[in-house]
Amino acid sequence: GEFENQQRATRSLLMVIPAALLLIVIILFATFQSLALAALVLGNIPFALMGGVIALFISGEYLSVPASVGLIALLGIAVLNGVVMVSYFEQTRGRLNLNERVLEGAATRLRPVLMTATTAMFGLMPLVFAIGPGAEIQKPLAIVVIGGLVTSTLTTLYLLPLGYRWLEERGHA
Repeated sequence: GEFENQQRATRSLLMVIPAALLLIVIILFATFQSLALAALVLGNIPFALMGGVIALFISGEYLSVPASVGLIALLGIAVLNGVVMVSYFEQTRGRLNLNERVLEGAATRLRPVLMTATTAMFGLMPLVFAIGPGAEIQKPLAIVVIGGLVTSTLTTLYLLPLGYRWLEERGHA
């Protein structure tokens, strides 16, 4: 019964995740007209997933269907933060030099990225401490998203600007 449902859900997720990633790549490429910038934004995903898995491990939870749904949600969140940052860099391309673009972009987007992440984390906190019916579903999902938000936010704020600068200096952005 329940084991078979878990197996079916896992197989379903194994098809959905690659499809979601492919769709994200297509949208990023269409947005930036650059495979390098799309790859830069996608580089945030492993850090987000790593944060989610580490949070699961620390909390003593295991990788379940709800946790997997949280990992899928992290794909979108990690990409969104990267798009916000890279879009700003690209919008200021004509009027600022590379150093100014990266510094101003990181400083300007710092507050919105932090506000989005902290709001989401605080919003999910009640689910982490939930008890009663449904808690076994809510808790792993919330833990994964919170852990992934921590690492993806740090990646967006620190590594993404450095990666953009590196690509730009080599003429790939």
